Amino acid sequence: MTRQTIVLAVALIAALPPAASAQALNDLRAMFDAGQYQQAIDAAAASQDPRLMFLVGQSQQKMRHPDQAKASYEKLAARPDGDPWDAIGKSAVALLSSNAAGAAQEADQAVARGGSIAEAHFQRGLAMSAQQNFPEAAASFQKATELDPNWANAHFNAGLAFSKARRPDLTAEHFQAFLKLAPQAPERGEVQSILRTLGR
Repeated sequence: MTRQTIVLAVALIAALPPAASAQALNDLRAMFDAGQYQQAIDAAAASQDPRLMFLVGQSQQKMRHPDQAKASYEKLAARPDGDPWDAIGKSAVALLSSNAAGAAQEADQAVARGGSIAEAHFQRGLAMSAQQNFPEAAASFQKATELDPNWANAHFNAGLAFSKARRPDLTAEHFQAFLKLAPQAPERGEVQSILRTLGR
């Protein structure tokens, strides 16, 4: 799929049925997973879909552009109070400001308001990781993968968290899923190295 095709898909995303909208998200995540962060940002930048806005922020973080990522997350944080995406955005902004406790508090609110939103659990996993609470982080990332089994980055973060929580079985399970979903990922070598140490 060309970048132009993806841009068109994103422009029409609000009018698409859920299955087509999910396909556009998967296409943009494939760019992210392959390390094509700028292409993902360009393709999703004009979207008001909160899942794509979150992906833009994640891409900007990967590119080490914290100010741009913060601006993206602040757009989510500006959503109406009570919207789970508002809390997801506030949690992400708090993490970028090195406020792990505030990030965890907002992430808990996001999960309470939007328990079926994979990104709420993913953001909670990031907040728990920042607090060095790896068992809780792993559980949150795992929940994100249960809600969205094809989200490679959630599997990657689950694998890391389970590794730090000393659960080699679940580390291997999530890393193997990650490699299957994101064969071109920049993290591939790191993941394969960890799997080798686990004898997988």
